[in-house]
Amino acid sequence: MSELPALNHGLVVAGYGRHFLVETAQGQRVICHPRGKKSRAVVGDRVRWRASQDEGTIEQIEARHNLLYRKDEIRTKSFAANLDQVLILIAAEPEFSEHQLSRALIAAEAEHITPLIALNKGDLQRPFERAWNRLEPYRRMGYSVLPLALKPQVPAASRQTPQEAATPALVDHLTGKTTLVLGPSGAGKSTLINLLVPGAAALTGEISKALSSGKHTTTSTTWYWVDEAKTTALIDSPGFQEFGLHHIDAMHLAAFMPDIKPWVANCRFYNCTHLHEPGCGVISSVKSTDSHDGISEDRYKIYSSLFAELSQPKY
Repeated sequence: MSELPALNHGLVVAGYGRHFLVETAQGQRVICHPRGKKSRAVVGDRVRWRASQDEGTIEQIEARHNLLYRKDEIRTKSFAANLDQVLILIAAEPEFSEHQLSRALIAAEAEHITPLIALNKGDLQRPFERAWNRLEPYRRMGYSVLPLALKPQVPAASRQTPQEAATPALVDHLTGKTTLVLGPSGAGKSTLINLLVPGAAALTGEISKALSSGKHTTTSTTWYWVDEAKTTALIDSPGFQEFGLHHIDAMHLAAFMPDIKPWVANCRFYNCTHLHEPGCGVISSVKSTDSHDGISEDRYKIYSSLFAELSQPKY
């Protein structure tokens, strides 16, 4: 009886359905399939895989540091594993949704993943100023918020424009880390990735061909190395528009909202929902104006809306 090939270490760099692209320690990329019927691997997973002819089988997923995912009433969608941070890219136009931004921040907080907010289209002066002011509460919460004015890739000699001045600050935040990039349509996510990863579009096409998934690859998650030394990585993932948080207990929601969490200690009741109870430290701290020493009405409305959503019976 012949012995099975030895297990190899690898990194999942792309996937769709039951097809995964695994990068070996030598930098080669091999199509792999999961062992069994369920495909639990996600981009960013470190795996042990076994060669089989010109493809491979994922035999084991190594322990994860974290996993960012969303969950609605019906299904769970995993974004990526083993992240250092999440870059939430939004734009001055089209106007971003604070509800969607808050959902992404809460999901990151729940997994102890550092979030970074970047506001694009700084060249649109008035819309950008309005959007930047809307982000003031998030800066006060301690989130890093960077201004950007990303433009499609141009020759290096003409790239140093005032609009590009903020890009080095973003690069500093990305260097040496694995970053998942999330953002709504029109925010400039593709522009950012093509700017930082020359040839990203061609690589995506190669992955599409390798996985035989055609147009479906555009809905999958993809890993890009930014530098030749492979110390900095960007992960591009769709799915920002519908960011379900049904994996989070409504009673724990306040703990993942940095502007609300400090006031919970002032509540009279330990099981306070912060919606109607007397002696609630959260309710008493809600301010009608954008105050530096309280919770803004807009943020409290987001909390109340999410609490109601997460309190619905689970079927």
